[in-house]
Amino acid sequence: MQDHEHPHDHPHDEARWKHDGVRVIPGDKLDPNTAQTPGMYRQAAINLARVGAQKIWAGTVTIEPNAKTGAHHHGALESVIYVLRGRARMRWGEKLEYVAEAGPGDFIFVPPYVPHQEINADPGEPLECVLVRSDNEAVVVNLPDIEPVEAPEEVPWVDPIHKAPA
Repeated sequence: MQDHEHPHDHPHDEARWKHDGVRVIPGDKLDPNTAQTPGMYRQAAINLARVGAQKIWAGTVTIEPNAKTGAHHHGALESVIYVLRGRARMRWGEKLEYVAEAGPGDFIFVPPYVPHQEINADPGEPLECVLVRSDNEAVVVNLPDIEPVEAPEEVPWVDPIHKAPA
């Protein structure tokens, strides 16, 4: 019986895996240059541009206290939201007639094309989540013709570049 070498035994593969293998994306090195929705601040961790991801997008989202998005959907994408801190209220449906809430440790699944509204249900604390989508770029389709059950409010844009109004 002939002994066959395994592909990972070849020295030339070592350099390949060094650059094309596992990647760690530090939490303080996320990329804010991604699709945004008013009242939310998204940062990309895993996408095509950053790590060569072909089929998924992952990042963080912070929703300011008491902030509400308008009605929107994410096209053909499936979305998973994991709540780190705060209280999330989701409304969905053709008239946003359905509602559910989620807290720290809860997962939320949003199927393709579902009209929905994300709401920070806590008037005093930011809502912090990890977001994963089934494609390498975020798609946000705003739906201005749907009247939100909870009307979005003016929320100051606050991120590392834009400071809170004095």
